[in-house]
Amino acid sequence: MERPKWSAIRAVLDDLSQSLENAAQTRQQVLEVTGTAWSDDGMIKAVVGPRGQLVDLDIDPRVYRTPNSKALSAAILSTVRAAVEDAGRKTREILERTLPKDRGLGLTEQTDFDRMLDSHDADLPKLLKKEDGHGYVL
Repeated sequence: MERPKWSAIRAVLDDLSQSLENAAQTRQQVLEVTGTAWSDDGMIKAVVGPRGQLVDLDIDPRVYRTPNSKALSAAILSTVRAAVEDAGRKTREILERTLPKDRGLGLTEQTDFDRMLDSHDADLPKLLKKEDGHGYVL
């Protein structure tokens, strides 16, 4: 049987204690996250909130000069997805600074926050599986 890595365990507990002390501040930082993206042609700007929900959408009126509803729809979706990725990146940076570090114990491998944050809501059903009919697991 392998001996426990006591120094690593102590370090994780210290990190956890610090994370708990800063939980309210971390929560506030995450709730203030926004993601912004522009379409390739610069005609569409999307802004999403911390959960990836669309909070602002600007469409340049010049898009109506050559109407193409399918292209406009695709550009909007692509731009919103890029904004969601921006918000996810910002959230991940906050969590990396504030969550306890793994310290070689293999704890973070059990919860894949990166995979969850990098996924668009439309893709989550493909990535997640039901666990006993009560919730989803990665």
